[in-house]
Order: sequence, then structure tokens, then C-alpha cells
Amino acid sequence: MVSIVSLWLPILVSATLVFVASSIIHMMLTYHRSDFSAVPDEGSVMSELAKFKIPPGEYAMPYAGSPKAMGTPEYITRVKAGPVAFITIMPNGIPSMNASLIQWFLYIVVVNIFSAYIAGRALPADAPYLEVFRFIGCTAFMGYSLALWQNSIWYKRAWSVTIKSTFDGLVYASLTAGTFGWLWQGI
Repeated sequence: MVSIVSLWLPILVSATLVFVASSIIHMMLTYHRSDFSAVPDEGSVMSELAKFKIPPGEYAMPYAGSPKAMGTPEYITRVKAGPVAFITIMPNGIPSMNASLIQWFLYIVVVNIFSAYIAGRALPADAPYLEVFRFIGCTAFMGYSLALWQNSIWYKRAWSVTIKSTFDGLVYASLTAGTFGWLWQGI
């Protein structure tokens, strides 16, 4: 068994590598540029929504409020008439990336801490590279990818977007696993 404290270096080094890789994927590679589409007549839609001064948050349209209400004729009529949407309203203005980037890095660290915990409980200090890679890689992949599938299952996010993000998670998990495998030997 390996203590999680002794794994601080691979946790932070792999977090940094994943952070850099995600920046390259999202800023230099183009395959995520098709993740979103513009609504038809965007200006008119934005003008109409602005009239309501909707505060930032998550919204469903039409909104039932309860399973019982979903069975009412009024709700069924609104669903059939459409549009049916899940909407995230963000604060107005140019978004600051600073808070999101800090939160993303902290998330990477949390995934790595859980990966380190699992591997540290399952493997000895002298575990071979491939054993470390296997435990860390599988755990990190779950942390980076599998929860994303819920968005396609329940909120109808395009499966193509989820599959691209799952691929990203495989890249991140591989970098994490490789870093841990490399640095595990010096623990």
C-alpha cells in the first residue's frame, strides 16, 4: 500500500500535463468547434429572451415541476407544440476564463487524487509501470469521461459531442497513467 501523500508529485505533474493537453485540444485542434450550433435567427431569439431578464441558471422548457404534472393535458400539449429545450443561461458579458480554468485544474487534481487513492490501496510501492498505468488509467478515465454520457442520455446532448469528449478523457487518462507509472518508481 502506498500513501496518498507520497503521490503528491505524480498528482501535480499529471494535472499540469492534462491541463496543457486540454488547452491544446480546445485551442489548437478543431474537432470541438462543431459541438454547438447557432439557433436560427439568433438575434431575434436573443432579443426575445432578453425581455424576460432570466437569471443565470438551468431551465427546462416546457417545465412541469413534478411527474404528476408531466401527465396533464396542458403539459403534453406544450411538449408536442415545442420547442422542447434544456437551457443554461449565463451572466451577460464576455466570460472570464480565469475562474473556469482554475476550477478545471482543481477538478483534474481531484480526479488524480481519487486515481492515486485507488492505485495506492491496490498496488505496492514497487509495482511495475504497466500495473500502475492500468489502475490509474482506468480510474482517471472514469473520472474524466463516464459521467459525460448522462448528458446525452438524459439531456439529449449530441452523442458525437459526448464521444469526442470521451476521447479527450482517454487522452487525459493516458497522460495521467503514464505520469504515475513513470513517477511511481521513485516513491
